[in-house]
Amino acid sequence: MRQNPARRAALLDAAIEVLARDGARGLTFRAVDAQAQVPGGTASNYFASRDEMLTQAGARVYERLEPEAGSLTGSPEEHKDRARVAELTHEVVERVSTYRTGFLALLELRLEATRRPALRAVLTERIRADVDANIRLHLGDGRPGDATSVELLHLAMNWLILERLTLPDVFPEARLRELVEQAVERLVPERRDEVPAEG
Repeated sequence: MRQNPARRAALLDAAIEVLARDGARGLTFRAVDAQAQVPGGTASNYFASRDEMLTQAGARVYERLEPEAGSLTGSPEEHKDRARVAELTHEVVERVSTYRTGFLALLELRLEATRRPALRAVLTERIRADVDANIRLHLGDGRPGDATSVELLHLAMNWLILERLTLPDVFPEARLRELVEQAVERLVPERRDEVPAEG
């Protein structure tokens, strides 16, 4: 059967909305059809199984989280110091936080991945590729710090975003901004040739 790529993307976006709202248990073909406002049975024509829909929804979240081409790379004249790393980190936190349903759906998918090896493989490959791409970009652009600095920022910012989107009263917004600054200051050296302090 010939399938419409735009319709498939719309169904995956609907699946992401359902995951964020109702959790993995609420993700059914019927719920996705209703969310996408398409005739009943449409999702089942596009996905062979619920597992396939879950796996493709995980990939779709990352498609939508991708920054615009060139937005994270700097020009040769641009400063390459800790302040620029902090600026970029704030941009990432804002971009990911703005796609609230995508982040929440990804949390559901991560939990579901503990029970579904195919989904775990897709998410592992995609997230590792994202981390590796960030490391290449960071080092290639001549920013201070090393691969470990990037990995630690990745871990810290993911939890910060989780707090922001799920329990926003734990930390006021102004404090979260301060914590981004502090994370960068403590994890990234001022200059490229410095080694981050241990301990």
